[in-house]
Amino acid sequence: MSGAKLITNLHTESPYVRATGLNSIAVENGRFVEIDDLPLDAKIVDVDHAFVLPGFVDNHTHLVHAASREEEFLMKIEGRSYEEIAAAGGGIHNSARKLQAMSEDALFQRACSRMDAVRKAGTTAIEIKSGYGLTVNDELKMLRVVRRLQETYSDMLIRPTLLAAHALPTAYQSNRSRWIDIVCEELIPAAAEGKLAYFIDVFCEKGFFTVDETAKILAKGAEFGLKAKIHGNQLAVSGGVQVAIEHEAVSVDHLEQITETEIKLLASSKTVPVGLPGCSFYLGIPYALGRELMERGLPFALASDFNPGSSPVYDMQKIWSLACIKMKLSPQQALDAITCNSAMAMDAAEEVGSIEVGQRANLVVLQREIQNLSYVPYAFGENNIEKVMISGEWVA
Repeated sequence: MSGAKLITNLHTESPYVRATGLNSIAVENGRFVEIDDLPLDAKIVDVDHAFVLPGFVDNHTHLVHAASREEEFLMKIEGRSYEEIAAAGGGIHNSARKLQAMSEDALFQRACSRMDAVRKAGTTAIEIKSGYGLTVNDELKMLRVVRRLQETYSDMLIRPTLLAAHALPTAYQSNRSRWIDIVCEELIPAAAEGKLAYFIDVFCEKGFFTVDETAKILAKGAEFGLKAKIHGNQLAVSGGVQVAIEHEAVSVDHLEQITETEIKLLASSKTVPVGLPGCSFYLGIPYALGRELMERGLPFALASDFNPGSSPVYDMQKIWSLACIKMKLSPQQALDAITCNSAMAMDAAEEVGSIEVGQRANLVVLQREIQNLSYVPYAFGENNIEKVMISGEWVA
């Protein structure tokens, strides 16, 4: 952990400076502290009036995967749908075949390369799912890789998620109840007892897992202390919102298809709605109603959905841009959605997502030339980050 630092001369128009009335942030032992509590020998860090923001939080990723899927790119260009590509042996099953053939060490090395890139792009806390294993051994292999990432990047908050119900394995196409039983009776106990998972997740969607199957898996996860998350309402109004709320899910993610019924239910629940604009952009499907959800008082969050098939993007600056351009969020709303709201969707609002005393000292410092926060989402595809701090230390 870091020594004491006083980060001073922040941009005076930054909303995170105005909230405190100060133009300095104090850091000690990897966390934000009261300025008056700093020792006299604290290091002074002058950021020369740059915007200083909370570190980005990415609450939905599939960072651990074996390889890219550019062979499916032409199929997308030619107009084949997500469901058609999956039916032809592509999609999740394509990633599963590649992952099953890869050793744990090789998978870990590839994940480390991605994690290095993610950190430099400003993501300072992240959720990572399994779901490309689709066998007991390979799902657990993925979760072991996430644990190794936690150990290697111990300065970073990493939440692991068991998503064995991502797609039905080929071997169980004619006996789907057997795979559900394996998930409930073998994978969930193994992941929980080995402390390999924090969340349990299900792809509750047309052509994937039903509401009843989802409910069974979430209930079993709860028995073992795993908190619920849901992939839902991506391709159709699937009942994912309802089953998520019924099982007190921390978040329900995708929501490209949603009606007034679901919005009212979310408004009366503690489940955080999460939009994944990278997926909508890449697949050419509708976007979640981010602005409407925020205007209804919901803590709408954003995530990258970083994965090799439907959202091969990890840079949250691009997600920020897409949210403004396609969801019509204001730059400040979108920033909240990738910081404090995203932390809520990771069940980590007490740890990350804000610049507050007691939180991890995670920061993104923008380039000094930027004088207006709107420039970041406006300049789509441009890197506007000068440097990143995670737990009080600058990322190399």
